[in-house]
Amino acid sequence: MVPEIQDIIDVANTMLWTCLMLSMPPLLTALVVGVTVSLMQTVTSIQEMTLTFVPKLLAVVTVVSLALSWLIQFITNYFEDTLQMFSSYY
Repeated sequence: MVPEIQDIIDVANTMLWTCLMLSMPPLLTALVVGVTVSLMQTVTSIQEMTLTFVPKLLAVVTVVSLALSWLIQFITNYFEDTLQMFSSYY
């Protein structure tokens, strides 16, 4: 039995939402830290490139390490759901 087009569209849609949800914590963290550091650089007139990179790196690593169990559970659920759906066809 061949998967229907709607099933494939549903899997692709779920895949895109999963990618969005998995990338959101580090990207939002980098955005917030980057804007905050840029604002502080503007206020203090300090224009050092490493001053923007190091805090972003530390914040993203911290957020990913704190959210790692949630990220792994999220991708595992997606993988299990996708395998379960496609296993009914073969």
